[in-house]
Amino acid sequence: MADEQSPIKIKKIGHVVYAVSDMDRSTKFWTEIMGFKFSDRNENGMVFFRNATDHHTVALVQAKENNSLPKRGQVGFDHFALEVATVSELFKIRDFLKAKGVTITYEGRRGPGGNPGVEFLDPDGYQIEIYATMDQIGADGKSRPAAEWKRATTLEEAVANPLPGAEYH
Repeated sequence: MADEQSPIKIKKIGHVVYAVSDMDRSTKFWTEIMGFKFSDRNENGMVFFRNATDHHTVALVQAKENNSLPKRGQVGFDHFALEVATVSELFKIRDFLKAKGVTITYEGRRGPGGNPGVEFLDPDGYQIEIYATMDQIGADGKSRPAAEWKRATTLEEAVANPLPGAEYH
């Protein structure tokens, strides 16, 4: 069994489903702030949203109790990330989120993966990241050496100090 290779070959992350405290407030967030389209609502009140042609990328269920989220670093859900095509989109997204009063928790580039991004909270305090230009790992299986990681605490700094070989558009 130890030498058997897993038959699981994931093509993409299909969708994220999470529980929210106020379905109407979260529906507005996903349609008006995130720009997703409403797809369906099932008989149990679960709401489905899409950002392209898949029926849903995000789905919400109404929480039975209004429990608080685990703090970052504790066992539990930490965040999920969504990719956009260009770094220039990140600037527009950041400015839009700020104008809408969305709490931005981080912007810039952390290190592994080399991806500049913006992180923010949804109405229930879930952490969402939007990023661009993730490092790609080739057939050799090697990732960028840690010595090349350059952290940046703003998008401007990330663009002004790109990683070797990175192209930011």
